[in-house]
Amino acid sequence: MKKITLLFIIFGLATFQSCTVRETTPVNTVDNDTISEVWEYTSSFTTTNTFSNLITYPHAIYTSDMVLVYRLSGVSNGVDVWKLLPETYFFNDGTLDFRYDFDFTRYDVNIFMDGFDLAGVSPAYRVNQVLRVVVIPGFFGNKNSNSIDFNDYNAVVKAYNINPAKILKIK
Repeated sequence: MKKITLLFIIFGLATFQSCTVRETTPVNTVDNDTISEVWEYTSSFTTTNTFSNLITYPHAIYTSDMVLVYRLSGVSNGVDVWKLLPETYFFNDGTLDFRYDFDFTRYDVNIFMDGFDLAGVSPAYRVNQVLRVVVIPGFFGNKNSNSIDFNDYNAVVKAYNINPAKILKIK
């Protein structure tokens, strides 16, 4: 009986040893299914909402996604000027006047102002602010993050192949 068991063990080891798996990884892969999105909101920062806007996404994003928020700060030669948050403004003496900042989850983004006298900040900086929330898949973003200037909204749109015509404006 021991000889038969030993024979089965040797046969089994020989069988498993002959199995090989050949894995190949393509060298120049292009990620054609990465989807980045941009949602545009108009928000006001007032004492009523404690200078904070909780904005719900049209749908949940993946837990690995990255979120960037840009604020329309003006127009130069007919071209929109977008600033990446956090965005800080200082008094002439170098102390903090106020800033815009945000945090996000899979379902929403909270965009808020921080400072000492927010009610005293000019309405030009508080009322009817146009904000763009850019969702970038985390894996894709981390792979290319060294070559993209995230401060430049147009560079981000170009790098992630975002079609400006597909920006969803949410009221």
